[in-house]
Amino acid sequence: MAQPNMGTPPVDIKLKEGLPPKPETMLRLFCEKFFKNKLAVAGSVILLVIIFSAIFAPVIAPYAPEHQDLLKRLQPPSAEHFMGTDKFGRDIFSRVLYGARVSLLVGFVSVVGAITIGTVVGAVAGYFKGFVDSLLMRFVDVVLSIPDIFLLITLVTIFKPGIDKLILIFALTGWTTTARLIRSEFLSLRTREFVLAARTIGTKNHVIIFSHILPNCIGPIIVSATLKVGSVILAESTLSYLGFGIQPPTASWGNMLQDAQNFSIMVQAWWYPLFPGLLILLTVLCFNFLGDGLRDALDPKKLK
Repeated sequence: MAQPNMGTPPVDIKLKEGLPPKPETMLRLFCEKFFKNKLAVAGSVILLVIIFSAIFAPVIAPYAPEHQDLLKRLQPPSAEHFMGTDKFGRDIFSRVLYGARVSLLVGFVSVVGAITIGTVVGAVAGYFKGFVDSLLMRFVDVVLSIPDIFLLITLVTIFKPGIDKLILIFALTGWTTTARLIRSEFLSLRTREFVLAARTIGTKNHVIIFSHILPNCIGPIIVSATLKVGSVILAESTLSYLGFGIQPPTASWGNMLQDAQNFSIMVQAWWYPLFPGLLILLTVLCFNFLGDGLRDALDPKKLK
């Protein structure tokens, strides 16, 4: 009886059982975790739109932010004026774009300064401990015991309002929470094996602090900076609304709200306070969403 010809398997059939699995890199794990947070992704997209709109404001804005047309005061949104006009006939859309440049500039630059100061203070306190730690942390407690708004108003009154003054003031007053955060990280990391090994071979303290321990604190620093930008933008808008921040005719979201605080204007021209207030709310909310997403994605327990 003839044996049935079973044939040979096709050559294009690949056996995948023996292939090694793809290596799980930290970047891949971070991206997978971050993109699972839909609010963080949506916040990032909206922030990119706001940032690019601010950068290219001279190209996008149909009018100069100080351009006045008294014949077109308090006009509602239309094809000519996308967000309407204010009480001086200025285009609100153009002023919102230029106001974003001011608010984001103050937020980013002052947070860089605050994070730098807080990181240095927290690193020194956490690494050396003892008297140095007690002295620095008591100073932090004193600064934290002063209400933020009163401290900001006092400093702005002394130094007089201005973009450079606001950046300096926010940098000098916003570092305390970062200092505490970095101190706690250093207290945990200073007893690890790689730090003890560096001390054993005679590595200098400043090299251990900035080259060995600090790179392991990048995650908390990034999260702290992201959340702090939103709070600084909100604080700048508050000061400008109260008349202690960015002064007219320079456009900022806060002083645009100050111009619209008259009750009759708010009733008759609802668009006047709506759009700058909406941009403040949206920007701060998106920074908070982004910070929450980064905090979850950079959590070492969730990257395993």
